[in-house]
Amino acid sequence: MTASQALIFPEQTKSGQWIAVGTVAELFDQGDCVGVQVNGRKVGLFKVDDQLFAVDDICTHGNALLSDGDLEGYEIECPLHAGAFDLRNGKALCSPLVKNTRCHSVKVEGDGVFVQLASGEA
Repeated sequence: MTASQALIFPEQTKSGQWIAVGTVAELFDQGDCVGVQVNGRKVGLFKVDDQLFAVDDICTHGNALLSDGDLEGYEIECPLHAGAFDLRNGKALCSPLVKNTRCHSVKVEGDGVFVQLASGEA
C-alpha cells in the first residue's frame, strides 16, 4: 500500500495491530518529518539518524501539526509557539508546553513502515 492509499483507505484494525503507512522512500522523500493518518488519528513520523519515531501529530498546546515543525536531533519544535518535544519519549521539554505528547510504536520491515497506535493518554 502506498502512503497515498493509506491516507485514502485507512485500515480498520484491532487495538495493538501494526498498520502499514507506506514505504521509507515514499514517506521521507521530501524530508525527515511527515504527517500521516492512522485509523483516523494524525500521526507524525520523524527520521533521526536512520531511526523512525511516531507521535501524535497535533501539538498538546495548540492546534498545530508537529510534522510541520523544526526537527533538531531528537527534538521536534512546534511551528506555532516553539515548544519542543523529545521524540524518544514524548516529553514536553519547554514552555509553553505543559503536557507530554503520545508516542506510538513504529517499525520497518523491508522498506515498509508500520505504526502501532498507543492507547490512553500520553
